[in-house]
Amino acid sequence: MRKEKSCGAIIFKKISNELYVLLIQQIGGHWGFPKGHVEENENEHQTAIREVKEETNLDVKIVTNFRAVNTYSPLEGVIKDVIYFIAIPINDEIKKQASEIKLAMWYPIREATKKITFPNDATILKLAVDYFTEK
Repeated sequence: MRKEKSCGAIIFKKISNELYVLLIQQIGGHWGFPKGHVEENENEHQTAIREVKEETNLDVKIVTNFRAVNTYSPLEGVIKDVIYFIAIPINDEIKKQASEIKLAMWYPIREATKKITFPNDATILKLAVDYFTEK
């Protein structure tokens, strides 16, 4: 069994006093959060921050101790862990990575929950919202 590990961020911002989350749509059509593989000599936070920058051009700051793991098997013989952190944007200009990302947009939480492709990601979003709004 081969193990893979990716890290990403659930990025929140307030617009007119309402909480929004950044969702990306992969070229393949799936909606979720920016994420990617851990590179050599990188820790989980560094990976999440780098991947957000690569995929959306946003600089982000990880702002809580929230850490959620989604474990699944994308292919036979492969187990993948995707670790998510909560972040906020430092800059506001989104420029999607054309080779991987079809769309990158801010959505109100209720709308985002319906848009997310995979149920595990929707569950992690709910946990992140609960954690973030209690802080």
